[in-house]
Order: sequence, then structure tokens, then C-alpha cells
Amino acid sequence: ALLFSFPSRSKKAKPPASTPPDCHLRRVFRHQFSKLVRLIAKTSEFYRMAAANGSSDLSSEMEVDAFRRLFPLRYHEHHLLKSVRPDARKLGSARDTTLALGAVASADGSALVKIGSTTMLAAIKMEVMTPTVECPDEGSIAIEFHMPPICSPLVRPGRPAEAASVISKQLSDTILSSGMIDLKELCLVGGKAAWMAYLDIYCLDADGALFDTALLSAVAAFSHLNIPVVSLNDDGRIVLVSEDTVRLKLEKEPVNTEKRKLKLNSLPFSLTCILHKNYILTDPTAEEESIMETIVTVVLDSSHQLVSLNKPGGPVLSHTSVIQDCIGLARRRAKKLQSVLNEAISDMEVD
Repeated sequence: ALLFSFPSRSKKAKPPASTPPDCHLRRVFRHQFSKLVRLIAKTSEFYRMAAANGSSDLSSEMEVDAFRRLFPLRYHEHHLLKSVRPDARKLGSARDTTLALGAVASADGSALVKIGSTTMLAAIKMEVMTPTVECPDEGSIAIEFHMPPICSPLVRPGRPAEAASVISKQLSDTILSSGMIDLKELCLVGGKAAWMAYLDIYCLDADGALFDTALLSAVAAFSHLNIPVVSLNDDGRIVLVSEDTVRLKLEKEPVNTEKRKLKLNSLPFSLTCILHKNYILTDPTAEEESIMETIVTVVLDSSHQLVSLNKPGGPVLSHTSVIQDCIGLARRRAKKLQSVLNEAISDMEVD
């Protein structure tokens, strides 16, 4: 008999089951969370010991940056106890301010302003329009404040920043209510033609005190503004003309034959203050604004008269003396900003 043997179908050994991705993520999360808990415990213990011993050497026990990120308010309060801020400024001191006129060659008026790291670029473009029926002898001003994504990690592409529209409205209200510009100065022909001034302000770096920097850039741009030359054409319409055309003999009387400066009456300057416990911090950074609730912005004109006072939210102030202190600080700040602007104008005239 023939014997046939068939190979047995032995079961192949299964590879060891791999760890599910979610289990791996849970282990990583538990590990990272444990590290964070230990760091918080260590930080809290050190802060308790430092408060008990009166020690101020944070870096001797832990990374200052970790303490600053975990407990930002405590970190700042630790400095406030010594009447100093993390950037080495005194509580009532503002950051360095620089101003340059004529930053945009294609604009009729422009300025680049920096307060600390906060940077604003303002540019004005003039256009001829038909005045309104209600105000036939007045021109108009349109102000737009822009916050592109490059200015702050909090600004997302494709989504306009909420602060942009608020600051635009504040700027318009402040400039018009301060009396800085007489809109009748923008009139060309009563009831027929007037100037429309388009002011665009771009925030290039948002590191606190945005309104203060934006207002200073707006004032500087209007100080640099040169109103273009216009004339009547054959159809009786007002058109922009070049300087070479002005030298030629025109058939009709020109409206104005040379560029002129816009007369500014009273320049507004502002100062933003943070109120925290019994402390007043002037010209706050973005970090200080994010962790402290009460913010007050004081606007004064060049005569140091109060133009506006803005306090967006926060707890109710129990003493009006705090506001008086803020106004006093704003007066001192307005003198400094006026000096910076005058110096920039003088440098521009020399050039």
C-alpha cells in the first residue's frame, strides 16, 4: 500500500499585538502631566519659601521663564513689591518712543511710530469728493485701523481682529472731538468739491498700548500731510495736477497752485494706564494688559485739557483720586510726545 503523507497545516505564530495609538498617547499624556504637576508643586513650594524668607533670587531655584508662564500674575506682583517692572521700568515710566515722518513715499502724509516694540505705520491719501448736503463747506476723514496676522500670534489669518474695529472707532471719535482738524479747511469749492482724507494705520507689532501708538501715528501723519495741487479742467471739474502742469498757463483759475500743509489746531495725545491693587502702571505691554483687568486710557490735547477718558470694563473704581493720578501722568506723557513730534518735524524741515 502506498502511504501518502500530507504536510500538516500548522498555524503560523501571530505577531505580537502592537500598542494601540490611543494607549500610547495616553501614556505620553500621563507622563507629561506628571512632569507638569511636579513642576507646579516645586514652583509653589519655592514661592512659599521665597515669600517666607524674603528671597528675591528666582533663578537660583528654577527657571524664571517657567515661573513667568505658570504664574504670570504672581511673577509681576513679585516685581511690583519693589516698584519695578519685568522690563526694568519704573511703574510710572513709559517705553522709549521713536517717530519718523515720510515713511511712505507714495502717500500724501505718513509716519512710522514705535513705542517700545509696538509699531504702527500710518499713511494718508487725499481724494476729491462731493461734500454732503448737510455740510456743503466741509471735507471728511475716514480712518481704518488694520491688524494683519504678522502683528501678533493672537491674530489669525482670514479673521479680522476684534480690537481693530474698536480702535478705528476710538481714533475717529478722538480726532474729531479734539478739534485737531477743522473740516472746513478741507473744502475746495463750497457745495461742489472737498477733500476726503483716507487714513490707514497698520499695526506691525502689537505689544500693548495699541491706541496710544495708533493715535500718535495719526497725529504725526497729519502733521506731515501735504495737500495735493488741484485745478479746474475744461469741463469745470476739479482734478489733481502735477507740479509741472501748474507752471503752465491754465485756461481757468486754479483752485490752489501749490501744495500746502493742513492747519492743525490742538493735537491729542493719550496714555494708557493699568490699575492693579494700589499700583498704577503706565504704557503697559501686551503681557501686562492680558493679566490685569482694569485699563484706563486718558486723552489730552496740546493744552493739557481732557478730551476723553476710556475704561473698558473691569471692576468699579472706589476712589476718583486714582483717575486724577492717571490724568497727571498723562500730562507728563503728553509733554514728552509733543517734544518727540516737534523734533521729528524739525528734522524733516532740515532734510
